[in-house]
Amino acid sequence: MKSRLQEKYRSETMPALMKRFGWKNLMAVPKLQKITVNIGLGEASQNVKLLDTAAVELGQITGQKAMITRAKKSIANFKIRKGMPIGCAVTLRGDKMYEFLDRLCNVVLPRVRDFRGLPSNAFDGRGNYTLGLKDQLVFPEIDYTRVDKIKGMNITLTTTAKNDEQGRELLKGLGVPLREKGVAQ
Repeated sequence: MKSRLQEKYRSETMPALMKRFGWKNLMAVPKLQKITVNIGLGEASQNVKLLDTAAVELGQITGQKAMITRAKKSIANFKIRKGMPIGCAVTLRGDKMYEFLDRLCNVVLPRVRDFRGLPSNAFDGRGNYTLGLKDQLVFPEIDYTRVDKIKGMNITLTTTAKNDEQGRELLKGLGVPLREKGVAQ
């Protein structure tokens, strides 16, 4: 069964992008490749229990088991050794990716305090978009009575777009609430 957002992409967004950029081939239209949700916990080096709760919460949010990420190199100032667990991440693809993006745009982002749209300058030059959330309590799956520490997270939307303009149009077509460039926050 296809998700609501996948149907919207196929029926509305693809034809609109083809018309906007003048593409004749369906395969030239950019699409969402994956969504990566990442929680970095530097203080997990002192308290490993924090990392376990973060992984469980990330699993509840995304519907997929979180992978523990480890330090690639030692950093003395942060008391981190190579191989220490310092965060957790989930990579979503396919149906779960579209379901998560649908929930993110229609349920989670409207719950963020003083939300006026996502900044439209957070693209990386290749059409990928990264946004940060300050706490995990905006997700309805999290029971706020059981939260011991507020954790932020990064969400990266990876697309097959060639540049930022194509990526921006794709995300707007999918319903991601991007602010216009001239609007200040």
